[in-house]
Amino acid sequence: MQQLKNRLAFLRLLLVLLFCTAAVYLAWLVQKPELIQTAARQGTYTCTAGTARGTIYDRNGVPLVNTKTACIAVVSPTPAAAEALLSHVTDTAAFYEKLAQGMPFTCTVDTADIDCPDVTILQIPQRSTSPQLAQHVIGYTREGSGVAGLESAYDAILRSVDSQWSVTFSVDGTGTPLAGEPKQIRYGANPTAGIMTTLDSRIQRICESAGSGLKKGCIVVMDVESGDILGLASFPGYSADSLGDAVSDPDSPMIQRALYAYPVGSIFKLVTAACAFDQGVGYNFTWDCDGAISVGTQRFRCHELQGHGVQHMADAMRSSCNPYFIALGQTLSGSDLLQTAKSLGFGTEIMLTSNMIASGGTLPTLQQLKLPAEQANFSFGQGVLTASPLQIARMTCAIAGDGTLPAVRLVRGVTDDGRTVLREERGIPESGIAPETAAFLRRLMCYTAADEDFQGRPAHVSMGAKTSTAQTGRCDVDGTEYCHGWVTAFFPAEQPKYAVTVLAEDGGYGNQAASPILRQIAGAIMQVE
Repeated sequence: MQQLKNRLAFLRLLLVLLFCTAAVYLAWLVQKPELIQTAARQGTYTCTAGTARGTIYDRNGVPLVNTKTACIAVVSPTPAAAEALLSHVTDTAAFYEKLAQGMPFTCTVDTADIDCPDVTILQIPQRSTSPQLAQHVIGYTREGSGVAGLESAYDAILRSVDSQWSVTFSVDGTGTPLAGEPKQIRYGANPTAGIMTTLDSRIQRICESAGSGLKKGCIVVMDVESGDILGLASFPGYSADSLGDAVSDPDSPMIQRALYAYPVGSIFKLVTAACAFDQGVGYNFTWDCDGAISVGTQRFRCHELQGHGVQHMADAMRSSCNPYFIALGQTLSGSDLLQTAKSLGFGTEIMLTSNMIASGGTLPTLQQLKLPAEQANFSFGQGVLTASPLQIARMTCAIAGDGTLPAVRLVRGVTDDGRTVLREERGIPESGIAPETAAFLRRLMCYTAADEDFQGRPAHVSMGAKTSTAQTGRCDVDGTEYCHGWVTAFFPAEQPKYAVTVLAEDGGYGNQAASPILRQIAGAIMQVE
């Protein structure tokens, strides 16, 4: 028994000695310079082919970004890869330059059908297209972060979508892929999460097509009842691929013109009419227009030099007779006029997102309205008065509805799947004007739109409308004054659903510059319905 115990002790000692010897040898081995250099030369290299941000949708779940894919080749730089790719790369010079460096690289190709073991084709969602639908609303990104529009306002939400396409190679110390070593491919997830807007992509396309002839201007289409923005287009447009050209363009294409304040003109006669109706004047006031009217020492001329003759309010609204509304305004108090304007949204900013806020415009002060000439200007929409196209569209919604000013909305909320809104964003409507006053203004606008000279109504669509030709005080080299052409309308007249405002900046007469665009939009929208 003792002999067996001695043998076992000897074996244990031998094993300990062998283990220690092996440990010492391994410690010496890893210190050899040639092995250290070999280990240092081996590693991995990851080639990122692309990433995807969260998706921006229209109200019906139609993607406005990430709508197309690009074919990105992740290349192991071998002669076989070069031969397979050369006829398909979109930038040959850059391809040769990357190939010469000997490291894995990416390039854009025109097909996904490339059969080569040294080439991996990944189809990556393109963030935007050219032209991009609703470019001013969407905005753009730089180095993966939102810079303008919804891309900026909802950057944190859109960037939270972790979606990346990449290929990882085993490489030596020079970065050259090791032959025979497998590569690891990571496929990004389909970025369905994001935000859902109130835009209707069909109506947005109608707006951009109808307004394509505008040198400068904008179009707003709103849902009368909810205040949701269905279409929002600004002209001229710009491309995120050519920002340098857009910045230097004297027409300022990057401005979202629907949010800027402009002289309003005759559309404001609706406010004067509303104030008069509330004061019990209504249809009872008449004026014999002889082509001009004097207020104090200032004389205001009518666009109809011979005058319109005796006018009731409906006829004066249809003919847009300035002397009539100046005379009407003189019967009203400045405080009542100012209060009616405020109740229809003038002077109030409209926030769409943290970085998209419509100007509140300018209103005269009560002190200024104590000057008869200033109140005369205010009565027909001139003087210091300015408002944004979005404000005018909101006022039109109030008139087309029950007088309530709707809460204007551009974003419905966040979505995980592009179909369901997780947290619906809703504002609070404002009281606006009385339902009876709104009904009175609707009748005036419908009578105006029924004029055979009005160019904004399609043959098969009933509507109410009012045009403006707003003076700017600026003149061209020939001394001709620049004027903004406006039109605002609702339709169908019997059950108003849509409110449309068109601004032709420096475009001239509203009925000539803006109304034909309205006609295209209204006709196309009703065809879609």
